Amino acid sequence: MDVPQETRDTRDTKEDPSAQVLIFESELHGCGSRLQMTEDELVYTFTLMYVPKVLPGTSIMRLNSAAVDIRCHYLREHNVSSDALRPTWVPYAATKVAEEVLVFSLRLMTDDWKFERAPNTYYLGDILHIEAAVIQYNHVPLRVFAHSCVATAVPDMNASPRYSFIENHGCLFDAKLTGSRSRFLPRAQDDKLQFELEAFRFAQGHGDDIYITCQLVATLASTVSNHKACSFSNNQWTCSDGMDEMCVCCDYMCGTGGAADGQWESEASLGPIKVKTGVFEPATIVNVISVYTDPVGCCT
Repeated sequence: MDVPQETRDTRDTKEDPSAQVLIFESELHGCGSRLQMTEDELVYTFTLMYVPKVLPGTSIMRLNSAAVDIRCHYLREHNVSSDALRPTWVPYAATKVAEEVLVFSLRLMTDDWKFERAPNTYYLGDILHIEAAVIQYNHVPLRVFAHSCVATAVPDMNASPRYSFIENHGCLFDAKLTGSRSRFLPRAQDDKLQFELEAFRFAQGHGDDIYITCQLVATLASTVSNHKACSFSNNQWTCSDGMDEMCVCCDYMCGTGGAADGQWESEASLGPIKVKTGVFEPATIVNVISVYTDPVGCCT
């Protein structure tokens, strides 16, 4: 098993050949872990990569590589540490920060929207399932929107080439511009916004990677605002919140009335996301040879 560079600080501490088990040990913040915070939990995600080697004496492989996500869940009311045991109460200072800070996120999700997706590799024609969210801690309920989203070939959102697929304060233009299947999903939770984006690549010479940067906005869920999440389908605009009249301005210039009390903004990003071209088998060419047999005596 080959272990990627970023995970080489992880070591297997025990092997059970009869059970075919390897036991790995790592600190929570080591081994390339990723931290996700939910309202109730801290979730540390580790990706275990398996890279097969060539068969002995050959240059071929007959096994696929694999990536397995391992998730460790800890309740938020406990202090999580690899040090000695500490009290389980949350200090006042931590509670105070939680009340004042909002965390915005942008994540690639599995097709059923239940889990964060890994690895981040797609092929042309695939659908990216993207979820924007705001973690509100002890805050009053919030509703999240995507004001704008841009894709680039490098992490700099201002680099060229760049493709702005959500603009005009929440209008998803990709389907209108390219005829794609991209769209916002009907909203299921105020603090989450889900949308589907059909995979694409930049022109030749810019590699397989794309980076997505979105300007996210959260408003009080109890109030009606001018923010929106609009999709284009069947030659019309529709709103994920059911208020289609909010989308009338998408083909013109939408406004939000400017920043106001009860509104919070932040930037969130994804990447790199690899988008590859499909692998096609070479066409099978069948040579049909017509053989003419002269019937006996027909041409004599």
